[in-house]
Amino acid sequence: MRKFFSTLFAIFLGLIFVTFAVANRHFVSVSFDPFDSKNSSLSLSMPLFTLIIVASILGVVAGSCATWFGQRRWRRAARKHEADARAARAQLAEMRSDALAGRGDPQRFALPERGGFNVASGRDKQGMTL
Repeated sequence: MRKFFSTLFAIFLGLIFVTFAVANRHFVSVSFDPFDSKNSSLSLSMPLFTLIIVASILGVVAGSCATWFGQRRWRRAARKHEADARAARAQLAEMRSDALAGRGDPQRFALPERGGFNVASGRDKQGMTL
């Protein structure tokens, strides 16, 4: 359904461009000399629709470049966070494999020293009941 609407929109946009081109096909003179506009060596003669469409395309390209350069900081941060996440995933996988490898051995806890807690009798160092 989305592809259908995209195609329909592209056809509609194409019809608008063709209608615009037919309505504005007369030639205009574009001069690039700010001091002498009648100098023909620095001027172009082209259809008006070509001038407007080329100017629009250049505007879109300039805006895209400005946006791309403006988002440089966010792309750098995303790359850094992606590398951190990749390292964390690798560390997690290593810890899981270590945990699975050690699962066959029962865990052994160190017995308390003589002066420490007496867990078997339920009393602490001073002989108080826990």
